[in-house]
Amino acid sequence: MKKYKLEITVFISGALTMVLELIASRVLSPYVGSSNLIWTTIIGIMLTSMSIGYWIGGKIADKNKENDINILSIFLIISAIATSFIPILEVEFIDRLAGISDNLILVSIICATIVFGIPSFLLAAVSPIAVKIKNSNIDNVGTTSGKISALSTIGSIVGTFLAGFVLIPNFGVRNIILGCSIILWILSAYLYNKKSKKYYLLIILELIIIIGLSIIGKYLFKIENPEIVKDVDSEYSRIWVEEETNGEEKYKTLRVDTGLESNVNIETGEMAAKYLSYYDLFEYYKKDAQNALMIGGAAYTYPMHYLNKYPDKKINVVEIDEKMASIAEEEFGLDKDNPNLKLTTQDGRSFLNYNQEKYDVIFIDAFKGTSAPFELTTYEALKNAYNNLTENGLVMTNVISALEGKDSEFIKYEYSTYKAVFDDVKVFKVFSGVDDQTIQNIILIGVKGEPEINQEKEEEYKELLNTEIKDFTSDKSVITDDYAPIGD
Repeated sequence: MKKYKLEITVFISGALTMVLELIASRVLSPYVGSSNLIWTTIIGIMLTSMSIGYWIGGKIADKNKENDINILSIFLIISAIATSFIPILEVEFIDRLAGISDNLILVSIICATIVFGIPSFLLAAVSPIAVKIKNSNIDNVGTTSGKISALSTIGSIVGTFLAGFVLIPNFGVRNIILGCSIILWILSAYLYNKKSKKYYLLIILELIIIIGLSIIGKYLFKIENPEIVKDVDSEYSRIWVEEETNGEEKYKTLRVDTGLESNVNIETGEMAAKYLSYYDLFEYYKKDAQNALMIGGAAYTYPMHYLNKYPDKKINVVEIDEKMASIAEEEFGLDKDNPNLKLTTQDGRSFLNYNQEKYDVIFIDAFKGTSAPFELTTYEALKNAYNNLTENGLVMTNVISALEGKDSEFIKYEYSTYKAVFDDVKVFKVFSGVDDQTIQNIILIGVKGEPEINQEKEEEYKELLNTEIKDFTSDKSVITDDYAPIGD
């Protein structure tokens, strides 16, 4: 085992580097989101930090004339302590900086650099130092360098799959951070070859510091976020369940990244998001609708409303994140055993591509602001939705966009795409008092064929029907799988 000290160190360092990169998005996402731009920023900063680490590590290796392995031990323990600071920096730095600036790209660059750049830099420096220590023959430099690089890369591959498929969905970000810190502490102690009583006291102190920083981080998070009653990491997202008071009313909300996904009144159990009430317009535009599909479950507030209001109708909810249904059951009162409810864990686009069943109405509620999953916005996706409808069926989508101005591109691109697919398209402004240049909820309804108007429901839905924008136009092009200038 001692013979392969350096190989083990390089492998584990590579693995932990990728674990940190993946959890970086989970730490940052509640404050800056998880769009492609944010991911691009995180990857770019991590690669920059690693490049600097390789360069500085190489210089240090050249100065390490005695090939002292203890220098790696020092790098690893500093990296362990830097990693332990992440939960504290989340509360005291990331959260505060995001509250000061609305430039999320700038915030993510600064936060990724300070919070994750330092441990990434230190871990990257391990490889060139290991090459120098391992290489005793100038003729074998290429072989040694290639071997060390390969081990680091293999470690990175293992760390990627381990973090994505096992660690994040099962252990949570804070536990993973603590685990990474302790592994680095163990590795540092394993490498150090000049142990003494003083050293053993030192490593015990280091472990106390690592565990103490973790405890402090959890404590600060609870102090700063007393409204959060559940903080869960799933395979796809970081999910917060919060309890908030608005005047005399108490609400329970579900947040994914920076987006408010669901909001219910704790006392009455009624859904608080006004835009969801527009989905009931299916009853007006599709008189005999009996079978609905909903893409995007979140806390399942609308499906629960649908089942209560229409006990004779059926709904299939397609949600990519299996944990959402469990959270909805535990925190929001979802009855998974309702015979009229079908739960399907699948990507929404994949479902539309291969589904054989026909639906009278399809609700799409999977968008998270302007960083929507582009694969559900395109002509091809909507054409599949169209083909999944019965005759005179509806697709109803909640779009978050401004109606006019610089923030209106989303709705205009989507409107053009809907017009290219559906026989009739309707646009509704959910909040009539909101300025058209303000980002807001907008409901798009695409009709296959002609609407089957239920005149008996006109009076009931008069207030909602009066918010239709009948003269809405767009000069934007149709969004396709090949060209989608919006989305995450």
